[in-house]
Amino acid sequence: MFRITQYLRDLAQAEATGSYPAVRASRPSGPVVIWNLIRRCNLTCKHCYALSADHEYAGELSTAEVFTVMDDLKAYRVPVLILSGGEPLLRPDLFEIAARAKAMRFYVGLSSNGTLIDAAVADRVAAAHFDYVGISLDGIGAVHDKFRRKVGAFDASLAAVHELQARDVKVGLRYTMTSLNGGELPALLQLMRDVGAHKFYFSHLNYAGRGNIHRSKDAHHQATREALDLLFDTAWADAQAGAEREYVTGNNDADGVYLLHWVQRRYPRWAGALREHLVAWGGNASGVMVANIDNLGQVHPDTMWWHHGLGSVRERPFSQIWDDVSDPLMAGLKARPRPLQGRCAACTERAVCGGNTRVRAQQLTGNPWAADPGCYLDDAEIGLQPQAAEAAA
Repeated sequence: MFRITQYLRDLAQAEATGSYPAVRASRPSGPVVIWNLIRRCNLTCKHCYALSADHEYAGELSTAEVFTVMDDLKAYRVPVLILSGGEPLLRPDLFEIAARAKAMRFYVGLSSNGTLIDAAVADRVAAAHFDYVGISLDGIGAVHDKFRRKVGAFDASLAAVHELQARDVKVGLRYTMTSLNGGELPALLQLMRDVGAHKFYFSHLNYAGRGNIHRSKDAHHQATREALDLLFDTAWADAQAGAEREYVTGNNDADGVYLLHWVQRRYPRWAGALREHLVAWGGNASGVMVANIDNLGQVHPDTMWWHHGLGSVRERPFSQIWDDVSDPLMAGLKARPRPLQGRCAACTERAVCGGNTRVRAQQLTGNPWAADPGCYLDDAEIGLQPQAAEAAA
């Protein structure tokens, strides 16, 4: 996850005081775990990485098994659990799991499509004291409904936002951009302000699940750049105004390099300091500081690697699976630098992006270390001279 607001607040502070904040040396104690507790979903969204449908899936972890895994995660110093699906609210023991997670002092997030959150469910969500609830929206009105394949889905999700806001639950909007809904971003950013949502999460399309099926409709690079310009401008205005809203992106770590160029053009005297912060961040964290457990207990480098299992928590503890680098993919993801090839290997900014999102290269070429086809930066922006660019192609 790339925290735009964090970096632009630092920039605003530097502009106001004449001094850029020091690099934050601390790292999380363990990986953030995104946990797909259930695969069942009441929707069949076009870009679903889990290929979920509205029926039961056999073999999912029991409550007791979930609790056993949680004990291991806590001992391994995992700080954050994001409870996801499918639609996690369809899991009967969700609130029991959430209560135990909070009692164990995890930061606990809930990722939902929102359509099942009426007043009664909102009461239970508030009582569970989730640290954050993310509601997914693909556009306004009929655009969202078309992506979610359900008429009325937008109204139901928006009503959920209002119900949660009324109970002082920290709510964020989550948006995945493709060429089919790229024009919805301005309206969604305005909606964020109108409803008082705390966070806006902008996700680039990754090639996984139904998202892989629709990769031919991925947003073109220029549209991506325009969307990031809008996000940066919006976040910068909020940072200067001291607003509490946060803007983050996911699934394309080239965003860090693009922000660096954005700052170089506007506030060049702070570009060097920003770059130090971005190198400390390090870019893509799949297989290192981001982990996924699916509904059957299989561990993956992140949520977009469901086609690549690392082992089952029913057979080995998560902690043992995560530290095991006998799997070539995990060995490569944990390596610094990663064994990148092609254009990514020649990139002068790979220390910032960490090689970006490896799953797109794997899905397109079969080689996880090939150049990321989702990188929207031109050759000059990543330091490639014409001859080097030709050789890396």
